[in-house]
Amino acid sequence: MSRETIKDLVDMIPDKDIDTIYKVLTRFIPEDTPLPDELKAIREAKADTSPTIPHNAINWD
Repeated sequence: MSRETIKDLVDMIPDKDIDTIYKVLTRFIPEDTPLPDELKAIREAKADTSPTIPHNAINWD
């Protein structure tokens, strides 16, 4: 199957389904390899066990 065939198929998708197809197609795009500082930030975020505030404890007014 050629890219042109895929493009033609995408053009046939109803507008109401475009968002769903977009989400599916983006799953096939490889992600960039994280940089060392990004890996460090990810590790720090995963290790963070600081307390959180429950949603209903916030005064939203």
